[in-house]
Amino acid sequence: MPEQAMVEERIDRLEALLGQFIVQTNTSLNRLSREMLAFKDEMRGFKNEMLEFKDEMRGFKDGVSTFKDEMREFKDGVNVFKDETRRFEERAERETGKKNKRWGELANKMGTLVKDIVAPAVRPVMEKYFGEEIADIAVNVRRHRKAQDLRGEYDVIAASESYVFVVEAKSNSSNEEYLSDFLTNLEKFPKLFPEWADRRLVPVFASLRFEAPMIRLATSRNVYVMAYREWDYMDLLNFDEVRP
Repeated sequence: MPEQAMVEERIDRLEALLGQFIVQTNTSLNRLSREMLAFKDEMRGFKNEMLEFKDEMRGFKDGVSTFKDEMREFKDGVNVFKDETRRFEERAERETGKKNKRWGELANKMGTLVKDIVAPAVRPVMEKYFGEEIADIAVNVRRHRKAQDLRGEYDVIAASESYVFVVEAKSNSSNEEYLSDFLTNLEKFPKLFPEWADRRLVPVFASLRFEAPMIRLATSRNVYVMAYREWDYMDLLNFDEVRP
């Protein structure tokens, strides 16, 4: 084949290859363009979703902040309620103490200390400390045994399964002679009340209040003292010291 013909054939082949390349390139570019457009749309949608997510997060944060504020207000309200409750209880305790003191003073003036103050407290106080139910209780008990020429009078007598409690109540608790007279009178009790001979005799000296020296004196003689504890309730003031 002549050389010129060979050159022309090569040129034709190159032109054909170039045309195919151009067609393939255009196809690829068109496909890439479409993919880029689709990617841009996806990115645009993603951006919109992110904006919506940011708005939701902002709303969530606002909700959390609101919830925190509400919880803070609730806690403040609880603290206020606790403070008010504590003040009310303290005021109630003070008022109870004042009321008991006035009641005791009135009972003293009217001579009803045993009936109004001491006697109602004997059952709960003795059951609390000695752990036995009070089965019998009597107020202002007098007994006279002519054959033995014995007389005795006791403000309160209360009996449980193991104990018999003899209570002497005095409005003036500072007079040591009252305690001595009570112990002397107590010596006659077993003979005057032989029905309680199987119970342990427990002497209780009662009043509205006791000073420390009188409590020590009664304790040294193994006598329980019962009075108001800080004008709140009747109580045994020396139970641990006298208890064997």
